Amino acid sequence: MSFLKKLFGKPEQQRKLSRVDDLKVDDIFIFDDSFALPELLRGAQFLVSAVNSYEYEHHTETEWVLIDDRNTQIYLSLYKDDETYLKISLKLTDDDVAELFDLDQFANIFEQGETIIDKHGDTPVGDGWSSDSYRQYTFAKVGYFHRKDHRSEQISEYQGKDQGERFELYQLEGSDDRFGMDLEVWDDGDTDVFLHMYRPLTDIKDMYPGS
Repeated sequence: MSFLKKLFGKPEQQRKLSRVDDLKVDDIFIFDDSFALPELLRGAQFLVSAVNSYEYEHHTETEWVLIDDRNTQIYLSLYKDDETYLKISLKLTDDDVAELFDLDQFANIFEQGETIIDKHGDTPVGDGWSSDSYRQYTFAKVGYFHRKDHRSEQISEYQGKDQGERFELYQLEGSDDRFGMDLEVWDDGDTDVFLHMYRPLTDIKDMYPGS
């Protein structure tokens, strides 16, 4: 199934889409077929299924949830430094984490404040997504998750009323600086682990407005 087949069966689209910042729900995002990308992304079409917001004390980040025609889900945000990069994230299962890392070493992320962990295995999921080692640079940073698009919907002030879902963020950078890892620890104890990669905007082959 191609998302584009459905899209082009509709009347001519009026909205123009040229920047990642303008992506909305039901838009279509297509990656380039570069061999620098993991197989999951190479030339693949994804549909924007949701837009969420991560609120921190001094800034708010937009997250686009993307799904392909097999319902594989990835997460997209923008990393802005001297240049702007795509931050593409993949959520790991507990089994993935156990295969990729030594769990005793991995636990140091939550205890030492700054640690280095080595990858000791690989998985089909992690192939092309991970670095050989990671160094921690963020410890227990408080944030709030909103299932809202802060660009068009009002969200609460930081730590204000209706503040969203609270979590603590732990971040690591790879020895290869194209890669990183984020861990989100929620108030109920659940922990989400994401591998991510930073890619140039030229990895976007095309984007199509869904409405």
